[in-house]
Amino acid sequence: MTAFDDLHARCAALGTRLFTVTTVDEKAGLARRLYTSHPVEYPVSGTKPMEKDGWYDHTVAGKRTFVANTPPEFAKYFFDHALIVSLGLGSCINVPVVDGGRVLGTVNILAEAGHFTPAKLDAYEALVAAAAPALAAELR
Repeated sequence: MTAFDDLHARCAALGTRLFTVTTVDEKAGLARRLYTSHPVEYPVSGTKPMEKDGWYDHTVAGKRTFVANTPPEFAKYFFDHALIVSLGLGSCINVPVVDGGRVLGTVNILAEAGHFTPAKLDAYEALVAAAAPALAAELR
């Protein structure tokens, strides 16, 4: 079992419905998917452009968790927002994996609208923090 599998299982127990892990390749301007719970809709090794927008400023440059509890909150940043909504998902968090002061990637967790209460957000962030050394090793 990889660090990704283990974290996915722990997050699923909290109600996660879609789970992916992506690397951040700033030189290429891409996010690359390394793990997915939905291989048909979000295949491993899929890429998406990494725009230098508010999401980037908050999550990559700011090294902070992005939280959107409704589709309008994430639609302005995610070109695939219609697909996300079509899967019955309405909220997401993107938790940066930081190693040596650099964001190596993000853990992307999606669920129904309103899912990420302060208590659940704390629980998810604690799971990612506990897994950070193993995640960083997989993302390097």
